[in-house]
Amino acid sequence: FRFLIKGGLAGAAVYVAYDQGLLGSGTQGAEALKKAQETLPPAIQEWTNYLGWEVRAAQLPATPKFDFSLSDSWNKGVHTVMSALSVAPTRACEYTMEGWKYVK
Repeated sequence: FRFLIKGGLAGAAVYVAYDQGLLGSGTQGAEALKKAQETLPPAIQEWTNYLGWEVRAAQLPATPKFDFSLSDSWNKGVHTVMSALSVAPTRACEYTMEGWKYVK
């Protein structure tokens, strides 16, 4: 019986996620996030008032802002790898010469 209840809840959660556009493209996910950010604070305030809890806006942390560009990070990684590969023969030669000097 518990398995059926858990399966039903999991299925409902997947259906709601699909219905809200969370399993779709990135633009659909962004729209769903924007809608949730607009809807959740009033709903939380309504429930806290209904339950008699006092929640002040100052207690809730602000949503973090991310300034992250995947293409810039990828390009920086490619430049770092190519730079390391371009100096690798010179460094290998230098380290080989230092090793020979140490052995002698």
